[in-house]
Amino acid sequence: MASCSPTLAAQKRWRMPHQTKKDPENPSIEQPKNKPLRTQDSPQTKPRAQVEKQKRPREDEVIPSRLLLERASEPTRTVWKTTGEARVDYWRENGTWPNAEQEETMDRFRELVQPALARKKSSVSLRRKCSDASINSETVLTRTPSDQLPREQKSAPYRHPRYESQLSERGSFMNKYKNISVESKELCQKLLKSPQSPPKDTSFEDDLFEDTLKLIKGRNETRVIRDIAQLIVPSAEILAIRGSKHLEILRETTNAGWNNAIPFYGSGPQPDYSLGFKREAFTKEQLQKLQPFIGNDLEDCSYFAATYDMYFPFLTSEVKCGASALDIADRQNAHSQTVLSRGLFELFRLVGRERELHNTINGFSYSHSDVDVRIWAHLIVINGDNPEFYREPIAKFDIEKTAQADNRWVAWTVAMNILDLWATDHFKLICSAIDMLPAGLNFDVSELSELQSVDADLVSSRSGLSQQLEEYTLAHDHVVLDSQPSVQQITPATTIQTKSGNSKKKKTK
Repeated sequence: MASCSPTLAAQKRWRMPHQTKKDPENPSIEQPKNKPLRTQDSPQTKPRAQVEKQKRPREDEVIPSRLLLERASEPTRTVWKTTGEARVDYWRENGTWPNAEQEETMDRFRELVQPALARKKSSVSLRRKCSDASINSETVLTRTPSDQLPREQKSAPYRHPRYESQLSERGSFMNKYKNISVESKELCQKLLKSPQSPPKDTSFEDDLFEDTLKLIKGRNETRVIRDIAQLIVPSAEILAIRGSKHLEILRETTNAGWNNAIPFYGSGPQPDYSLGFKREAFTKEQLQKLQPFIGNDLEDCSYFAATYDMYFPFLTSEVKCGASALDIADRQNAHSQTVLSRGLFELFRLVGRERELHNTINGFSYSHSDVDVRIWAHLIVINGDNPEFYREPIAKFDIEKTAQADNRWVAWTVAMNILDLWATDHFKLICSAIDMLPAGLNFDVSELSELQSVDADLVSSRSGLSQQLEEYTLAHDHVVLDSQPSVQQITPATTIQTKSGNSKKKKTK
């Protein structure tokens, strides 16, 4: 692409030629005609445009290398609104139309400066460098970790109502699935109706409850989180250190970006509160099997890790002030739940068990303000070979006590039932899939990083981990796999290279 500054040929074409005369004492030296001698006291009276024109380098002028480096380091902020305008600009500067490769470069550059208007690209490798995984719409050519973004900035992409349609175009729907299974309906009722004993000595006590609501009414989200958030969604880690040993497998985050997760659409999620499984909850053998797909905890992104120490999240919570703001919280939760559900689907597709997830609930989300609460269950639906994501409302209510109902402990009860009646079984299900992964699987990271990028929606829908293994990993010498006859379902009709160099065929039933 030609530089924004005029070329030397253009300068020569538009610059008026100097009229010169010979020096009488030295005829070989030419001097400009009628050029007045300037003294120290003579003012500079030339127009500014003329002065700037004279500062342009002549064709025979040598520019110091230091200045060239300084000019090269200056950022060029060129934003093309449309592909057509980019082609016209190229034609004006070069006199020819750009070829296909140059147009692809234009598209790639435009995606960096206008990611909201361009399709997000993603690598087909099983993991990728986080620095390439998400580029925020507020920055150009630089990446700010999402957990450093202010609250208003991190929720900005979700404020537009069209965000819902952007998700739906990629297979994530913020509406109910009309054919939800009986088992999923029964689970929602079980979580809602199973009794739990509320905690004692809290600001939700009868004599304090109304004053608490008055105190936080009209306050910002930080105040709501500080005063009542743990009475809506209790802290699993605090419950664990208080004696709930079955919760010691869990890891929670607060306002932390999921910088280790491959984004689904736009920037990565940054829930106010999220809950998943800690790295230490898995056995050494399970971690070894996951390692090829997770990579470096500090640099790589994967389907399975949200943060460096939280794997396979299942619960998210967002706090917003105002009833209408809960729609924004719902969009944030829908995005986060899509990311975690897709990761679970990719794990089960890798071992040939993805059909087990069809029409099942595998995640939960909370959207709440100082008084209003919405609780959602999130489902995976297998449509052909591709996953789709839906949500089912568990409850929507106002926690303020009325003559009709007292709902102040409903949200807390559902969260406790998720922890006590569902989380442990969900962890066992995940572990059963991890145990089916082959041991001794190794990737050549440098080779994986050179794979051609494809659209993120294709990665999420068509290019599952099993397909990627079939197309690249298991067909190359960069894979080393210990011979394990007990492992049957890996990928359909794939060739596996063992340490001994023998090729074996493994087919799913």
